[in-house]
Amino acid sequence: MLDRAFTIIAGRIAAFAGQPLSFVLAFAVILFWAATGPIFHYSDTWQLVVNTSTTIITFLMVFLIQNSQNRDAAAMQAKLDELIRAVEQARAQFIGIEHKTDREIEQIRADLEAECAIDDPGRPVVASVARLRQRF
Repeated sequence: MLDRAFTIIAGRIAAFAGQPLSFVLAFAVILFWAATGPIFHYSDTWQLVVNTSTTIITFLMVFLIQNSQNRDAAAMQAKLDELIRAVEQARAQFIGIEHKTDREIEQIRADLEAECAIDDPGRPVVASVARLRQRF
């Protein structure tokens, strides 16, 4: 229940924060704050208001942005996994490789590039993919 509510609220806030109107409103608030400087004689309290406000908003937005990115990445991985599963010639071993270490993923990538002979355009890609499939 809490997870679903957070997802809905985070999604709406992230969608609003990404709109041009959000930037305009934030800019207007900063202009208003700057304009009130002479009224408050540029006091420490006047500076503290904007510093505290921007720090709190930034702190909370980091979590909302991370949540949105995590959800988007998980959805993308699920879609890619479904494509791998649905294509007959695709190698099922690639499903879930996002859970491997950086070093393992880099090695897989290097192996793929070597097998596909990126530097040798005359080499047929189909044959190299077939050889790579035999390895797995």
